[in-house]
Order: sequence, then C-alpha cells, then structure tokens
Amino acid sequence: MKKQDYREFIEQQEKATLSPFASLSCNSKGREISITPCPIRTEYMRDRDRIIHSKSFRRLKHKTQVFLLPLGDHYRTRLTHTLEVSQIARTIARGLRLNEDLTEAIALGHDLGHTPFGHMGESVLDALVPGGFEHNKQSLRMVEKLENDGAGLNLTFEVRDGILNHKLSGKPQTLEGFVVSLSDRIAYVNHDIDDAIRAGVITKDDIPKELNEILGDSHGERINTMIVDVLENSLLKNEVKMSDEVGQALGELRAFMFERVYLNPVAKQEEAKSKRLLEQLYFYYLENIDEVPAEFAKHMEEDGKERIVADFIGCMTDRYAVLDYERLFVPSGLKSF
Repeated sequence: MKKQDYREFIEQQEKATLSPFASLSCNSKGREISITPCPIRTEYMRDRDRIIHSKSFRRLKHKTQVFLLPLGDHYRTRLTHTLEVSQIARTIARGLRLNEDLTEAIALGHDLGHTPFGHMGESVLDALVPGGFEHNKQSLRMVEKLENDGAGLNLTFEVRDGILNHKLSGKPQTLEGFVVSLSDRIAYVNHDIDDAIRAGVITKDDIPKELNEILGDSHGERINTMIVDVLENSLLKNEVKMSDEVGQALGELRAFMFERVYLNPVAKQEEAKSKRLLEQLYFYYLENIDEVPAEFAKHMEEDGKERIVADFIGCMTDRYAVLDYERLFVPSGLKSF
C-alpha cells in the first residue's frame, strides 16, 4: 500500500464498519483554516495528535481535580481525569460503532481550559472577569486562539463542538460529543469517590446502599454497570443515553458527592487561601499588563486586558500560581521559612 493510500483506506474502513449514526472523518465540516490533508491520518486523528502535543495538555498534570495540592501520590489530577474520560468514552464509542478517533480527540481536549485549583479557580475568574469565565468555553478558546503561541490548533468543527458542549447542559452536534459528555460524569463521580475515601472525607459504607445495589459497590463495578447500560440503551439508535434507573442512580450519586465531598470543609479547607491568591494575581496583572507574556497579549486589542489576564491565570498550573504569587508578594528573605 502506498503512503498516500493510508488515510483513504481508514476512511473506507469507517464507511464500511461504523454505525450509520457515526461521524465519518471524510464528512467533517472542516477547519476554519483549510490545510492539506495528511497522507496517513484522518482529520480526527490529526486533531487528537495536535491536542496531545499541546502545552495546555501537558499542564493538566499539575492542575487540581478535587483536592488542592494533595500530599499523596495517588490522587487524581486534571490529566488523569482526562485520561479516564478518554478510556471510558472510547469503550462506549467502540461498542456503539461510533468514531473512536473523534471521541478520543474531544475527550482529550475537553478540560484544556480548566484553571489552577479546580472549579474554585473557575468560580474566582467567573466572578472577576466581565462576561464571566466557564471552563468549557475557555477550553474552546484555548484550542482556537491561545495554543500554538496564540495561533490556535485549528481543529475540526466536530472536535471544537464537542469540547464546547461537554458539560451536562451542552447539546453536542455529534453522538461522539454526547459520549464524551456522559463519560465525563461517569469518570469524575467514580474517581472522586475513590479519592474522597483515600482522603478520609467519606468511607465506603457512607455510599447509600440502594445506589450500590443498582450500580455496584466498587469503582470498577460502578463504571462497568454504567457503560453496559449505555451500550444496551443506545445501540443502533441515534442517541446516547442510560436507562432511567441507572441514570437516576448516577444523578443521586452525583448529588451525594456534592453534599458530602465537593462542598465538604475538609476538601475545601485550602480554597479560601487559593481564592485570595488568584484574586491578587488577577489584580496585579491588570495593573501590570505589560508583564503578561506576548502570546496572550497579542489578543489584547480584540478581547481587552481583563480577558487576557484571565487567559494567563487560567493557563497556570497550581504550583506555577503559587510560585508566581511568592515571587510577586512574598519577601525573598521569607521564602525559605
């Protein structure tokens, strides 16, 4: 097979094997800036690779999932969350004969716009920036304008749509986007239970028994139950959904996590400090806008300095934000104490 035939062969395989409801790479609505097709990879494979090789993807390893700067080695970070979402989403996509490459690209890019210190950081910037700040919109902004030294990644429409609409309230235009949205909830509810038990915030016995009876009483059993339920209720249909029973159980488990973990003082004990840290960084850079890196500043005239400062802070990892705060506000003689 000649090199130029590789991509066409994969596209033909998609036509022959994928569901009639799948998004074929050859039918993509394309990119904002046209580029020469890759002789080896489909458009969605190319998007996946662009995301994996981006700086914002690498930064996810040092961004909080739930617990701020945990001392243990085994707590989830935003990167490990992203990988778990990708694994779950690919399993569902394969079972439903949807486009696995598109699903993976959306999953890997869905949280690129998350701030340091998790959802707390998002809420801080949302309160400060005119027009608000939402991580899904920031993830889209990341791949459209901020990555690649301010040029963006020039991804396909379908991947950008899936990234923007991955939240519960979103309405993706592809089934692959719906798979990622659902997989995001499956992943974070289950792995956050695991981390909360590890942190001593809850015990395994705290989980309502009626939910265990429906979903299973371990991390693996719950994920398996949810995936199988999605496959059984979505196969050969133009929709991706759970049964009423399992979907309601997932919703109740999520509500339990909000009550016992996400709003728990133990899990949030450092958030007040982190909130003040981010606020002070934001106001400092508003007053010293010339110190914002050039890759962000190039959008100043179009978007205004408040949005540019939010872009810069939103891109920071947890430890970068802490070190930058120390550099700006802590006297050098005190940093060693």
